[in-house]
Amino acid sequence: MNEAAETLIRARRRMSNEAIAKHDAAKLRGFFAPDVKVIVGDGSLITGVDELIAAFKSQFKDPAFVAYVRTPSKITIDLSGDRAAEEGRWVADWQGENGLSGPYLAGWSRIDGRWMIDSELYVTIDA
Repeated sequence: MNEAAETLIRARRRMSNEAIAKHDAAKLRGFFAPDVKVIVGDGSLITGVDELIAAFKSQFKDPAFVAYVRTPSKITIDLSGDRAAEEGRWVADWQGENGLSGPYLAGWSRIDGRWMIDSELYVTIDA
């Protein structure tokens, strides 16, 4: 079961990266729990899927913004099979500018049989 859950989470992460690259905020909504909490790279807190989608829409209005890509390096599934932790590295890309990047941690929960992101922490590190 852990291998199947990991495969599903990796697939959902890939699809969320694709939605960001397409600047498709409506599609992104389906990846996040209603009460999601996200600490972004500068330490600001975003609470709730509506606020998060509004933040994505605002970012997508920037003509220089290209994408955020999150690349998981490790996914750990809990014994119940209903929670998971995803660790990895994120990169933000803007046209003509140096991007931002750093490590991230995402919490996933199975909600109505579907893996959803319920929390994320991004740290911006110049490296």
